[in-house]
Amino acid sequence: MLKFHTTNPYTCSYLPGKLACSEVVTPDYPIDANTYEKLIQAGFRRSGYYTYRPNCAHCQACVSVRIDVKAFKPRRIQRRVWKQHNLTATLHELHYKPQHYALYQQYQTQRHAGGGMDNDCLEQYQNFLLQSHVNSRLVEFHEGETLRMVSIVDVLPDGLSSVYTFYDASVVHASFGTYSILWQVEQCKIHNLAYLYLGYWIKENRKMRYKVNFHPLEVLADGRWMPLEKYVR
Repeated sequence: MLKFHTTNPYTCSYLPGKLACSEVVTPDYPIDANTYEKLIQAGFRRSGYYTYRPNCAHCQACVSVRIDVKAFKPRRIQRRVWKQHNLTATLHELHYKPQHYALYQQYQTQRHAGGGMDNDCLEQYQNFLLQSHVNSRLVEFHEGETLRMVSIVDVLPDGLSSVYTFYDASVVHASFGTYSILWQVEQCKIHNLAYLYLGYWIKENRKMRYKVNFHPLEVLADGRWMPLEKYVR
């Protein structure tokens, strides 16, 4: 039987000056794919073995979002990104490789300096991305012989859940993050999966706004999924 508890307040990593709380799953048995699918559909996310969702009494800034894969139509700029990046993707079981960790550290330093994760030690990195209780894959993206990007995805009965992506942020004019999402959408189509779960959209956070560029986007509000256009907060 699944049990839940709410954490004590902690510093919000998305909105400065705010405190956050999370509702955390404390299962009496391992969470399998079907159980995790139901949790994802209810707005939960996974960080290593830690399954949670925001539970802040006075803030609803974090909104769960997913792409309706069958209805998805890439924008012109997204079609351009898909064509301009000559990347080869290979899927693997979760595993540690020094090259991955070096790319992760470089990405955090260049894109998220001062956010806390730029100081992640090896143990924190492994706990965050290389531990899973569900069917997870590590995807390497190479340009020729050069590793450009790594994505972690969870495979669910109704879709893919995009856990985290990090990439070579030193490449000027690249759009690796967008390419990763487009690749995951294509994988959903290939495997006849209905949704790509993108985690939380936070309108007030500049780095989390990009998710609204993928249409049609559905949001979870009042316990049901609805088109972003119908969402009123």
